[in-house]
Amino acid sequence: MHSHDHSHHHHDHAPKIDHLNAAFIWGIILNSAFVVIEAVYGFISGSLSLLTDAGHNLSDVASLALALLAFKLAKAKSNKDYTYGYKRSTIIVSFFNAMILIVAVGFIVYEAVIRFIHPEPVAGGTVAWVAFVGIAINGFTAWLFVKDKDTDLNVKGAYLHMAVDAIVSLGVVISGIIIYFTHLEWIDSVVSIIIGVIILTGTWNLLKDSLRLEMDGVPKDIDLKKIKAELMGANGVVDIHHMHVWALSTTENALTAHLVVSPDNMVKFDEIKHDLRHRLEHLSISHSTFEPEFSNEKCEQPDC
Repeated sequence: MHSHDHSHHHHDHAPKIDHLNAAFIWGIILNSAFVVIEAVYGFISGSLSLLTDAGHNLSDVASLALALLAFKLAKAKSNKDYTYGYKRSTIIVSFFNAMILIVAVGFIVYEAVIRFIHPEPVAGGTVAWVAFVGIAINGFTAWLFVKDKDTDLNVKGAYLHMAVDAIVSLGVVISGIIIYFTHLEWIDSVVSIIIGVIILTGTWNLLKDSLRLEMDGVPKDIDLKKIKAELMGANGVVDIHHMHVWALSTTENALTAHLVVSPDNMVKFDEIKHDLRHRLEHLSISHSTFEPEFSNEKCEQPDC
């Protein structure tokens, strides 16, 4: 006997796609313009930190574009070929963005080491002014996402990315001022390495989390013991085993489990099932499937 309960829980406070479309598009336009400004003035001033930050901001533009695409795909309806729709695209985008950033960090560190060994003149004043513009643009872009950052993981990622970039630009401003007054060109390389370390720190966690979800691992915010204890506390539940939890997207999780009930409670299985579904929704599980078993039956699964 099998019973499948696919609950599709939609949060009323989920971000509106029209509002996010505008935020993402503005972010893409502003950051694209800034990439051009940074690259041009980076070449003119001979600043590696400006050029490397321009490369990083270019990856930000790609990340924003991919995040917007994934967000739209996640809202697409399911079909006969993709029964869960395209929700998993959000996980793929997170992993892809992490890989791009790690490659960018490798390039930044390599160029910084070369420039540190063979320093070249840097126009500190130009570096400071251009990076100051970066603080304004990245700060404004982060503000566009601040209202919705707690409603969707991809939006929160975009917000944090822009906020960190504003801080990185502040670091470039400081290096430009130091170079302007001290003429210590090697400061530019040091700041580039610091930028690389900052990016790598955030990217490493993103890579681990996205790879975990790609491998259908249990999402890091999910506590299996807590979930089992909650389900076991429901009336009519004797035991629960063969439980699996995985991510459908960066914001939605699914669960399957064998549910052991006493024979006299089997007629109440629909009530038990709906109670469990409600409990799971409060534990960040939006899709659940249960296979009922009688308590006097022998389970043949290896983890019973």
